[in-house]
Amino acid sequence: MDKKKKKGPGIKYLKPCVKGYVLPSVLTPVLMVFEVALETLIPLFMAALVDGALYHKDEYQLQSYLSRLPYTNNFQFVLWVGGLMVIAALLSLTCGALGARTSAVASMGFAKNLRERIFNKILQFSFKNTDHFQTSSLVIRATTDVNSMQNTYQMFLRMMFRAPFQMIFASVMAFRINARLSLIFVVALPLVMTPMLLFMFVGRKRFRLMFKKLDTMNGAVQENLIGTRVVKSFVRGDYENEKFQASADDLMRTQIYAQKLFSLASPIQLGIMWGATVLLWFWGGKVVTAPGSTLGIGDLSALIGFSTQVIGALQMVSMFPMLLSRTRASLDRINEVFEEQIDIDSPESDLTVENGAIEFEHVDFSYSGNPDVLNLKDINLRILPGQTVGVVGGTGEGKSTLVQMIPRLYDVLSGSVRVSGHDVREYGLKALRDGVSMVLQKNLLFSGSIRENMRWGDPDATDEEIRAACRIACADEFITAFPDGYNTDLGQGGCNVSGGQKQRLCIARALLKKPKILILDDSTSAVDTATEARIRDGLKSLTDMTKIIIAQRIGSIMNADQIVVMERGTISDVGTHEELMQRSLIYREVYESQVREEANA
Repeated sequence: MDKKKKKGPGIKYLKPCVKGYVLPSVLTPVLMVFEVALETLIPLFMAALVDGALYHKDEYQLQSYLSRLPYTNNFQFVLWVGGLMVIAALLSLTCGALGARTSAVASMGFAKNLRERIFNKILQFSFKNTDHFQTSSLVIRATTDVNSMQNTYQMFLRMMFRAPFQMIFASVMAFRINARLSLIFVVALPLVMTPMLLFMFVGRKRFRLMFKKLDTMNGAVQENLIGTRVVKSFVRGDYENEKFQASADDLMRTQIYAQKLFSLASPIQLGIMWGATVLLWFWGGKVVTAPGSTLGIGDLSALIGFSTQVIGALQMVSMFPMLLSRTRASLDRINEVFEEQIDIDSPESDLTVENGAIEFEHVDFSYSGNPDVLNLKDINLRILPGQTVGVVGGTGEGKSTLVQMIPRLYDVLSGSVRVSGHDVREYGLKALRDGVSMVLQKNLLFSGSIRENMRWGDPDATDEEIRAACRIACADEFITAFPDGYNTDLGQGGCNVSGGQKQRLCIARALLKKPKILILDDSTSAVDTATEARIRDGLKSLTDMTKIIIAQRIGSIMNADQIVVMERGTISDVGTHEELMQRSLIYREVYESQVREEANA
């Protein structure tokens, strides 16, 4: 990944996420400023009550502002000033409540947009892009990291406007009362802020390490949930439990390591500010009791009130170093998703797949992108429209890799793959993949009914079209045996159907696309030979469709128009079953070994 990109602030991807929520994002700071301004008036009203009504001091700070009030005695004065204080408090409370609501709306909308953008980016990933991330890590980035960004955005709208204005307003009012006493705050503020900034820079690395440990732990949870049958069948529950406990303990230690630094923040901040308040009481008491002093007890209480407001503002600010450290780590992880370069682009093109002609021309491919470590080497292959082509070879010889070049799940390193006479890179991805239907080795069904799963192949498919595809795939026979038929709920991942039934459903779903090219990647391995033969017979009726079948059993493809033999990432030979039996040692050995196994069974 480009290191220069990591050094930037990385907020350019966040700006579009505010779209649709600009108004509450703007209203929140405005409401916070009004809340603070009204809150700042309360100590001044209190000073007026203490000095003007309680101590009958002739010159109190608010006399000039309140001289026009219609009062004739102290009781009326208390009612007027007390009433103004209550009104200011209620208005401040109202602004605070409205600000809390608008900040919640703005931050939740921001998080919604951010999740959508992350999810849309992930959907654009090719297989190669997805290989750069753990699945659990992508889940954490789209959930926990986004939640961190949401909390920070909400805090930013409220506290990062409220706290500075509260410090400014309170400090200004304090200086208006007594500038010399207020200098105590001037000295205290930098003493508080310096360690906070240091904590923020140090904490970022610690939180980034914490998120890596969180990814590891969630990866372990995901593996155990997906592979729970394997864990139970091998009686490895205790082992996996110990493994998870070790991962959880490691995460806990990292969390403590990340957050213990910030446990010092509150004691340092409160120690300095309350120390400043004690000094203010000490020096303020001397000034109040000095002969001829114009500073009243009410004025001193207002100063103390403003010092409390400044302390409250600093408590808000002190939360930010930890929050920003955690958020910056989350932001870096989110940016890694956004900055992942999509290696398969979708050009604007009007091309559509007109027929199933396929041609490989000197194709080289490497998962690592290293031309010295090739997974496919100098592949040359021509497939005519409507042909049935079998692909055989040992594990890891490049069979699945070969067919994944056709719908551009991966792109070639050099050479070209042509479909219907055009390089696959000339097609828009949607048009290309609409023309190519692929059933992968790992079959996946989604939560919902059988009918809903079938309509992944064609959202507009009629019930008759669904049944026709299922009949070809030999799925209709077991679907109709279910009490709810095509309305049967499959559960998560098709957990309530067998492996063979799942394969047949996936084949039917692929057929509903009515593709020009159908690729079956070992997708009948869990089906019995009799059912597999009926599926092959059903596929023969689709004469306008090119069919590529990867199979471990040669009996599954021996009647194909041509058979491709793969060896170490190269095409060893191509021909019919009879031709390969005569000239391909690899093919003949595989066939004879399977015949012997069947004879001995």
